[in-house]
This record gives sequence, structure tokens and C-alpha cells, in this order.
Amino acid sequence: MNDQHVLCGSDLKKIYGSREVVKGITIQIARGEVVGLLGPNGAGKTTTFYMITGMIHPDQGKVELNGSDITSMPMYKRAKQGVGYLSQEPSVFTKLTV
Repeated sequence: MNDQHVLCGSDLKKIYGSREVVKGITIQIARGEVVGLLGPNGAGKTTTFYMITGMIHPDQGKVELNGSDITSMPMYKRAKQGVGYLSQEPSVFTKLTV
């Protein structure tokens, strides 16, 4: 990670059983940058975001925030640092009314 990049995932890998679902991705995000991952179903987009936000742990690689390794940091602590994930679900409570 260099001084420009605020959030970095380096050589992230995730394996489920014998299937390698993320194969060593590196992503670097600069301050103020908006980033999206595009790809077909099963490409590893969601798994990559989950590793960055701490929902799952990578089998290899590391996640850095402002130069500090946060790979082992729990999700709630990452959220306090400003790293979070918003799913595409439109509403968690679909049956409630106002």
C-alpha cells in the first residue's frame, strides 16, 4: 500500500473445500474514490467484499486500512473505522409499515 491508497486488499484468496472462489485478487482504493466490482455470477465479487469488510476471513492475503493491517480485525471494529458493506436487498423488514 502506498500513501495514496486508503483501503487495500492484497493477494486475497478464499477456498471452500477444493474450490478456489477468489484467486489472489489485489484491490487498492484511494481516498474519495468510488469503486465497484463487475463480473458474472460466481466471479467472487461478493466474497471479495466480505473479506474486505470482515464478514469472512481470507485464506491468504491481507487487508489494510490507512497502512494498518486489519485482516484479523472483527467486522464491528472495521465498521467503527468506516469500512462497511451494504447488501443489495431493498429492505430487511419487508412486512413492517410506518
